[in-house]
Amino acid sequence: MQHLITPGQLDAQALQHASLGGERFTLAAAARERIEASVRAVRELVARHEPVYGINTGFGKLAQTRIADDQLAQLQKNLVMSHSAGVGQPLAAPVVRLMLLMKAASLAHGVSGVRAEVIDALLALLNADVLPVVPEKGSVGASGDLAPLAHLSGVLIGIGEAWVDGQRVSALDGLKRAGVAPLQLGPKEGLALLNGTQCSTALAIHAAQRLQRIFDAAVAVGAMTVDAAKGSDTPFDDRIHAVRGQRGQREVAARYREWLHASPLRQSHLHCEKVQDPYCLRCQPQVMGACLDQMTHAWNILLAEANGVSDNPLVFADTLEALSGGNFHAEPVAFAADNLALAIAEIGALSERRTAMLMDPTLSGLPAFLVEHGGLNSGFMIAQVTAAALASENKSLAHPASVDSLPTSANQEDHVSMATFAARRLHAMLDNTAGIVAIEWLAAAQALQFHRPLRSSPPIEALHARLREEVPFMHADRLMAPDIAAATALVESAVL
Repeated sequence: MQHLITPGQLDAQALQHASLGGERFTLAAAARERIEASVRAVRELVARHEPVYGINTGFGKLAQTRIADDQLAQLQKNLVMSHSAGVGQPLAAPVVRLMLLMKAASLAHGVSGVRAEVIDALLALLNADVLPVVPEKGSVGASGDLAPLAHLSGVLIGIGEAWVDGQRVSALDGLKRAGVAPLQLGPKEGLALLNGTQCSTALAIHAAQRLQRIFDAAVAVGAMTVDAAKGSDTPFDDRIHAVRGQRGQREVAARYREWLHASPLRQSHLHCEKVQDPYCLRCQPQVMGACLDQMTHAWNILLAEANGVSDNPLVFADTLEALSGGNFHAEPVAFAADNLALAIAEIGALSERRTAMLMDPTLSGLPAFLVEHGGLNSGFMIAQVTAAALASENKSLAHPASVDSLPTSANQEDHVSMATFAARRLHAMLDNTAGIVAIEWLAAAQALQFHRPLRSSPPIEALHARLREEVPFMHADRLMAPDIAAATALVESAVL
């Protein structure tokens, strides 16, 4: 599929296609006129021989240093090389693809003074799936994601490395594969490439994409646990949620009703003596609905950021001005990531409590640890311990990153967002929560079979059958790790 990049019009579908790869992106012809106007404006500003930050001056604390006209190209190259100071493991391919797309989309607004040739080169890398090797650490989320974007941009000028078909190759070899000649950067182009929030935003958007799949799985598996524990569906009645007025809560309650509708197992205990279920069952709409609201808010912030311009200074060709500001400060991204962290942690925490409830025969009415011949067999005992360990780890990782700040650049950049770490740590949390939900799915499926011949609702039975294609019922103790890995892969795959 061919996607046209029109400034300000990236949507969820385009971002999803970009993260997965295999699609083609092209700059819309309508954007090129404004892009060229901004380039002409930069040239005219240079010709005036007046100091303009980042065009003919140094950077950060060195902004007072004037650079001669014959050194402007070297200035931009030096900037990219000196800022390529990242450390750690390379960022995942979906994140780098999103970085390439969003950097191109930002520059396409025509207020960055960057030639269309540079934007086309970014898109050529994306379309050829030639992905710059970008170390994951080194940005504090202000003045842009400088180090990660320097590694991304360095490939355009033939420095650094890139991934091609899973192999790590030189930047020059990567450019050759993409059909792009090494660029010589013009005035301001290096700075425009390095300034921006595209790394932190890409990390957060990819996390939000993963989280949606895990959230859907957690709701489905939570509904299975309700039936497996012979819980009540009364707490999901729309009348309860309508009078509170929380949008996410009401939407999620409807999902539980859909999953549990027409369950013979539920009908079998309509008039039992149990008055109320534990919170982990009956408060699912309240908790998961609040998580959904946070996810929705965060996504709106991230989508706006993906469609915005976050470099500095910005060149306005109509008035021939280069205005210095602070759009590179990633505080909106940091807050969005921190809110996503809360949702991820709570989804996992609630899921772990449901698994623990199923283990306890006094609460669930099921065999202890969901296994026959307990004592000889330990069943799901340690699987629940693993879920608890992951949930506990998420509590520490959920601490807000945005409240931290360390001054940089000799106190010129004295308050930073830490957005890049805020977004990066979401993926470790998602790994944990996917594992927690997978363990609950295994436990709920096991519990459901203890109620045979009674069956659950058609959608829950289909959910049970899908898991059983990968993982059989546990009659006696066996290795649990492969079962957890298989269920985790299903949770992450959007099968639910």
